[in-house]
Amino acid sequence: MDDTSLSKSNKYESLSKLIKEHLWSIFDETEKLIKEDYLTFSRKGGRTLELQKLISEHIVNIYDEFHNIDRHDMQDERLRYLQKLISKHVTELHALSGLNQDKYSSQILFIAAEIGNTNFLVELVHRYPDLMWKVNEDNQTIFHIAAKYRHEDIYNMLYEMGSMKDYVFRLEDADDNNMLHLVGKRATKERLANMSGPALQMQRELLWFKEVRNMMPPYYRERRNKDGLTPRELFTKEHKELIKEGEKWLKGVASQCMVVAALIATIVFGAAFTIPGGYSQTNGNPIFYQRPVFVIFVVADAISLFLSSASILTFLSILTSRYAERDFEGSLPKKLMLGISTLFLSITAMMITFSVSFFILYHKEMKWIPIFISVFAITPVLLYVVLQFHLLVDVIRSTYGSKYLFKPKKQVLYHANPKV
Repeated sequence: MDDTSLSKSNKYESLSKLIKEHLWSIFDETEKLIKEDYLTFSRKGGRTLELQKLISEHIVNIYDEFHNIDRHDMQDERLRYLQKLISKHVTELHALSGLNQDKYSSQILFIAAEIGNTNFLVELVHRYPDLMWKVNEDNQTIFHIAAKYRHEDIYNMLYEMGSMKDYVFRLEDADDNNMLHLVGKRATKERLANMSGPALQMQRELLWFKEVRNMMPPYYRERRNKDGLTPRELFTKEHKELIKEGEKWLKGVASQCMVVAALIATIVFGAAFTIPGGYSQTNGNPIFYQRPVFVIFVVADAISLFLSSASILTFLSILTSRYAERDFEGSLPKKLMLGISTLFLSITAMMITFSVSFFILYHKEMKWIPIFISVFAITPVLLYVVLQFHLLVDVIRSTYGSKYLFKPKKQVLYHANPKV
């Protein structure tokens, strides 16, 4: 054998050994990933598992066919066969990876929409605007996912798309569900937990349904899915339990608050006739009626009585409501807000009445007593603020702040042209 043939043979053997080592290394790593995929990946992770399996199968095929090269006698023919074989399988693996990439490369986009990562999506869409029109295996865009999981910041991007948003609203999945059907389904517990109680959760669900319905072309509002349900029928079916929970929660809050309001009304009503210092035996007028602080006492007591009575009537109205689906959108939350507000103000007025009565009695000596008592009289008001005021804030934000929930003032996808 001459030096040239020997050189080719050595090169071939070295190349053969190197390729075999790398093939087994890739195969071992792929098998390791497959085992981890079985243990850690969810159903979505199974897509990665499929790709790993197919790659491992191709690696095995490469190795088997490569092993058959030894059957050829001529070195040049073996090298040409090796090149052809490697080229063939590299092409197949490239096509395979490209196929899975087309199908799943945008998966991270839908995961970001599902968890509500708005900043990431905005940055991604800025770089690759076509991603907005990507659909997943259920024929849903990122806006369908945002509506399904109640991420208003992502959904609001639709307002920057002009007439193109009609294309999004016309899309339907394999079960003939459009976007209105998706918001007709009950939101996840994690998203509902952001609201204080079932009644406010139901209110937010109604606001979402109303918003998407107004955006949906009229023809698609009454489209039926494969279960034969329109979006409204699906919404009613999915939210039956939430309505019952909201009714139970509202009645519980109203009953407890009404007891407190009735107790306050009883106390301040009695205080109006048992005034500090009593009445004059000669003319029957209050002894301290000419003092300005006495006027404060009378006015604060009357205000507390009126507010507590209004609170009782408001909570009674909640208890006797019919609890229809649409009542949760505005009527019941507004009544709850009015009842809690009047109760808070009646407690405040009652504490003022109580404190002022000591200023009337101890106006000459021991003035430190009314001051000391007035400081501690603030405690019930502060406790109410700490323990219950957050509920009032949530009701106000949910009822009146909802108008700013959709249609944002600031654009995030496309910056408006500056005014000249």
